[in-house]
Amino acid sequence: MAKEESGFRATRGVYVISVAAELAGVHPQTLRVYERRGLLEPARTGGGSRRYSESDLARLQRIAELTEEGLNLEGVKRVIELEAEVKRLKAELVREREVAKAREEEVHRQYRRDLIPLSQAVVRFRRLS
Repeated sequence: MAKEESGFRATRGVYVISVAAELAGVHPQTLRVYERRGLLEPARTGGGSRRYSESDLARLQRIAELTEEGLNLEGVKRVIELEAEVKRLKAELVREREVAKAREEEVHRQYRRDLIPLSQAVVRFRRLS
């Protein structure tokens, strides 16, 4: 349950735009530009105000890292999309490996059921003359 709560906290929009901008070290207008370019999707209140979460702040940090490396915003967007795809595929691979392992164990259990115990096995012997 603690993991679910921390995940909820990370995605819950709590910071207004001015606080999020200050925490990220950017101008509030920059956050609006990032949103228009599809780099951020802050939560909205009933009145339409933006609310930024811890995960939004982490994404802002990643955007800053990539732009410092020389990527433009379109390049940043593509890198973030690819990173999300890699994360999704890794999770899928873990699930598929678990399924394969379970199937392998089932096959091995089946082999054990099919084996005849040595005490019941037919033994070929030679006659001594």
